[in-house]
Amino acid sequence: MAVSPPVCEFGWKAVDFTLPGTDGRDWSLGEIAGPKGTLIMFICNHCPYVQSVIDRIVRDAKALQDLGIGVAAISSNDALAYPQDGFDVMKSEATRHAFTFPYLFDESQAVAEAYGATCTPDFFGFNAGLELQYRGRLDASGRQAAAPDAKRELYEAMRMVAETGKGPEHQVASMGCSIKWKAA
Repeated sequence: MAVSPPVCEFGWKAVDFTLPGTDGRDWSLGEIAGPKGTLIMFICNHCPYVQSVIDRIVRDAKALQDLGIGVAAISSNDALAYPQDGFDVMKSEATRHAFTFPYLFDESQAVAEAYGATCTPDFFGFNAGLELQYRGRLDASGRQAAAPDAKRELYEAMRMVAETGKGPEHQVASMGCSIKWKAA
């Protein structure tokens, strides 16, 4: 079932974290943060919404890094119930798609909970002060990728954040598979 996150809560401060990356090291928010802003993406390996746009995510992440935006992706799904989202498979996905950003495992799901992440993909775009400025979608894609010339909404919003410190007032929420929470 498709899930959409709430609209952007402008100014909400990013919550600090330290998580293991597929590159073999631990990453903190401070190490990820860029001089012009930070993009935290909640994704996973098996979600069809993510898989339909993973190449666009990688393309836009690289372009944003070139603008001074720090980028990281976090997988928070229950890897016991969904082994295809396990850490070893994450390593393979990061290599296969040539991620230029850390891919982090939130095994306890504490980071997803702290951020209020609801779906994959779920994008949190912060300015240089780590204040939330974007919580919208990548582009018009859904379960299937949008047309190749679809407006790059995430990229354009984060470019605005890099240039002005502010995100666009109008944002269309992302849509994707729900985060696979552990049984209580």
